[in-house]
Amino acid sequence: MVAFASVSWQADRMAELPLIPLSGTPVERGRQHGAALAERIAANVDLYRFRMREDAGLSDDELRQRIDFYHEVFASMSPSYAETMAGIAEGSRQEMSDIVMLNARFELLYSAWSETGTTAGECTAFGAPREHTSDGHTRIGQNWDWFDRVQGALVVFDDNGLTTLGYTEAGIAGVKIGVNSAGIGLCVNGLSCDADDWRLGGMPFHLRTSLILSATNLHRAVGHASLSPPSCSANFMIGAPEGVVDVESSPRGSRRIEPDDAVLVHANHFLDPDLLEVTQRWHREPITTFHRQKRLDTLLNAPDRLTVEHTEESLRDHDGAVKAVCRHPDMDASEHTRIHTAFSVIIDVDDQRLEYTEGPPCQSVFHTVSLDTARAKLDQPTVRV
Repeated sequence: MVAFASVSWQADRMAELPLIPLSGTPVERGRQHGAALAERIAANVDLYRFRMREDAGLSDDELRQRIDFYHEVFASMSPSYAETMAGIAEGSRQEMSDIVMLNARFELLYSAWSETGTTAGECTAFGAPREHTSDGHTRIGQNWDWFDRVQGALVVFDDNGLTTLGYTEAGIAGVKIGVNSAGIGLCVNGLSCDADDWRLGGMPFHLRTSLILSATNLHRAVGHASLSPPSCSANFMIGAPEGVVDVESSPRGSRRIEPDDAVLVHANHFLDPDLLEVTQRWHREPITTFHRQKRLDTLLNAPDRLTVEHTEESLRDHDGAVKAVCRHPDMDASEHTRIHTAFSVIIDVDDQRLEYTEGPPCQSVFHTVSLDTARAKLDQPTVRV
């Protein structure tokens, strides 16, 4: 019998994530990120170095070679992103190689999982067009399920007049989940297929998410998600005032999916892998992605008009135990592989507002932070580091 560490809804986890304002040049923003989140970054470096050894099976020499490879990929594709990483290393007093490892951790880990036929089984996302919500606002959201030791934060920054509020893992220069002042919102899912290979040198996942959240309209956001094949597969749930578009991306191409008169739900499998000519190889049981996909789809499409309250309760759902939408560690799994919902979020792209919990949503009320509130922190004096 699988041991499942869960609790009933009791709102006993009230901590809010740190919200870090970043300003100045890319390297200055990186220094501020690094200095403000130094302890969290150190914890993530320890976590991912361990996982590169245990999950990916990489020797120190192999890991160093792959880090060097991706350092060059980042530098060639986005010098400003590479400068931000350099600033993070300086501000946090970490080795540059460790910061590059954090930023390339998606490619390094997912490539290894694809080779061995295993998966972390993380994330359940949704997109609710305005015609399906009670107040007529377009919303996207997700439970981001990941290792229970991961350390994250919220950041806010302005770039060429566009302000972005987003969630990132401490030490990762790119925001992966968030909203910008043009009303573009993003949620993500990891995918896995036989074509994934870190050696392809495609656009790194965390650089791509930052580009999506730099878009000023839905067309450009979808373009950033769709163009330039990646090294490893991923899914992007994009929301905008004009609607919701989901993009499945693989080394063999991408596929655009739009809601079919319903709230759109996506977990960690290709909805039609044959269309992209990819094969999903999983050897480890249970496969949670199919249960989470079906369950959240059923919950969110039950009412005629989706309310925020019903959405919150759906994200707290425990049906299926270790397969549930609201994930808790499988106590029968080894400690370092235990997965839980590390971040739960509902994004109102019309009001440009995040409602979130750090950790499983069954253990907390949803905290609210708006882009306007976060932007005000940018106007406060910043200590240059």
